Amino acid sequence: MSTQEAPLIRLSKIMAHRGLCSRREADELIKNGFVKVNGEIVSELGVKFLESVSIEVTGQGQKQLEDKLSIILYKPLGYVSGPKEERYPSALDLIQESNRSVSCQGLKLKPHLKTGLAPAGRLDVDSTGLLVLTAFGPLARKLIEKDSTIAKEYRVKVSGTLTDESLEKLQHGLSLDNVVLKPALVEWVTKNKILRFVLKEGRKRQIRRMCDLVDLKVTALKRVHIGPLNLKHLTPGQWRYLTTNEINEILNN
Repeated sequence: MSTQEAPLIRLSKIMAHRGLCSRREADELIKNGFVKVNGEIVSELGVKFLESVSIEVTGQGQKQLEDKLSIILYKPLGYVSGPKEERYPSALDLIQESNRSVSCQGLKLKPHLKTGLAPAGRLDVDSTGLLVLTAFGPLARKLIEKDSTIAKEYRVKVSGTLTDESLEKLQHGLSLDNVVLKPALVEWVTKNKILRFVLKEGRKRQIRRMCDLVDLKVTALKRVHIGPLNLKHLTPGQWRYLTTNEINEILNN
């Protein structure tokens, strides 16, 4: 009786399946000679092996992955974006393999990698939604620098009465800390309940303070987009890696 031979699988697919990196990143590493299979460098794209082979990403290749490590987290209520505080845990506490989205491919999360992650645009403890944590300086600067053109979108539940005149002020005409705010898109999603804010700046507690200036009280605030990034396939407390394409799209904005 014959047994069926195990199939050969593309090396980049094996690497992604093991959580070493994404398939696109695997192809880049292979092309640059940063991958060893059974102790031998492999640099030919498309080459196939048995799924059980030994794979090693060399030191230079591993550093290349770690240097660009960037994560999207769906931050729930009750977590601070930065280091933990006396009353509240840090969002970094949620970056565990058990909270990784099933849709996410990428290198396995080693404990030491988390120490280099920092929020690129914070959410306060009473806010939820999309939080970017990154160790990649160029990405962080692009998201939070003073002249950033990356739009951030929020859903904001409010109480109080908003006149047409006050809505115009939210869009352009308010100042915080003696600085005139950039024009913003502000519109009703659900009349008299939920507002959509699209901003291209991120002053501390900006939306809450803007609403205070027009006699509105924010009762819930959720960030749903940062540029091309969104919360698709994530539930509160879950995270995934940013893809190379997403990082490049932001850097080229």
